[in-house]
Amino acid sequence: MQMGLNIVPEGVSHVLNYGLDRVRFIAPVKAGARIRDRVVLMAVEAQGKGRLLLTFQNTVEIEDEKKPALMAETLALLLTVE
Repeated sequence: MQMGLNIVPEGVSHVLNYGLDRVRFIAPVKAGARIRDRVVLMAVEAQGKGRLLLTFQNTVEIEDEKKPALMAETLALLLTVE
């Protein structure tokens, strides 16, 4: 029986943090400030041998501020069950 929210697609055996690209620190976050990370899937690239590279755009927003704290692309490598 499966419980909870599962964001890993069926047939994927492992999800690896593959790193960051284009990291920009735009504004400081003051102690106690509330933040939110908006994540958008930008690309999915087949890497061969049952591997998929996912690229996400992350924008960390600060509540009641016009500028975001951070913008970065995060990479995840999915390994499928073969």
